[in-house]
Amino acid sequence: MPDTDRPGPLARFDRRLFLAGAAVTMIAGPAWSAARRSRADLAGVDPAMIDDLLLIDDMEVSAADLDRFRHRPGARPAHPAPPPAVPVAAPVPRMVPGLPGRPPVRTVQFDGGPGRRGRGAVVWMHGGGYVAGAAGIPVDLRVAARDHGWLVVSVDYRLAPEAAFPAALDDNLAALCWVHANAATLGVDPARIAIGGASAGGGHAAMLAFAARDRTAVRPACQILIYPMLDDRTGSSRPARPDTGRFVWTAASNRFGWSSLLGVPAGGAAVPAGAVPARRTDLAGLPPAFVGVGTLDLFLDEDLAYAAALTAAGVPVDLRVVPAAFHAFDGIAPQAPASRAFTTAWIARLAAAIG
Repeated sequence: MPDTDRPGPLARFDRRLFLAGAAVTMIAGPAWSAARRSRADLAGVDPAMIDDLLLIDDMEVSAADLDRFRHRPGARPAHPAPPPAVPVAAPVPRMVPGLPGRPPVRTVQFDGGPGRRGRGAVVWMHGGGYVAGAAGIPVDLRVAARDHGWLVVSVDYRLAPEAAFPAALDDNLAALCWVHANAATLGVDPARIAIGGASAGGGHAAMLAFAARDRTAVRPACQILIYPMLDDRTGSSRPARPDTGRFVWTAASNRFGWSSLLGVPAGGAAVPAGAVPARRTDLAGLPPAFVGVGTLDLFLDEDLAYAAALTAAGVPVDLRVVPAAFHAFDGIAPQAPASRAFTTAWIARLAAAIG
């Protein structure tokens, strides 16, 4: 879903552009692919998503074209989502303190119930392959926040490769700790704070769940992991499953994104501790999770494996696998029935966790 009040045209936000995801969809233009697809190329894709997928090219990114990738033009879905029946306000920028010795953190915030007490809150991380994007809050999340009175804080975390791990994690943890420490002033129940994000944002949310458990007294009520980017080995030391990763986010881009974040080649034997959720084995005590992914997504196997590992560790998991859906399907084809059902599911899980 686009991160604008009127879903449809996809726009620039601040100094960087978003990558596809439930937070927003920024679609690569013709400069990013050698040729347009035909319908014959999309055999196996949900028919309700094909018109939208035909309008975009894959998000190929490398060191040579990173700046162009961050500033590529947007595109409009073939079937854009209608605007909310009652318009919702745009998020408001707000700086929050960084961790000790770290810089302040820019956020954008949406207050769905000013003056309410004992309400829920969501700390949201944007997508962007760890190398692009900017803070923003999906329209559907803002509508839900208005309906339930939530506060939503989206983090404009530092990007790789300029800021490798743990810079972004530090920023996200600072935002979470700020909400928790200021819960009384913000009208938030500290036991009803959720974390979440899409794609790289889902990966950051998974990292944040570990950091909160291991380094703070904050205990998130749930983690919303929307086709999360969890394993640097996918497409590097481990080949992707056949028929996954053909559309939108590819193995080559995945290698670049992870290598940029880690500061070492993706898939290597040694990576920074705490940087790759899928490599962690100490999953007990993490927050209940929603994990959602499409069967054509490059991240299919890693997301299924992570959901299984969470379950084995005693963490409640709501796993949603969407047949014939590619990466960021809900943003690229927001009106497809499967996209609408998926968005409804994760919003419902969030509401069940934080009220």
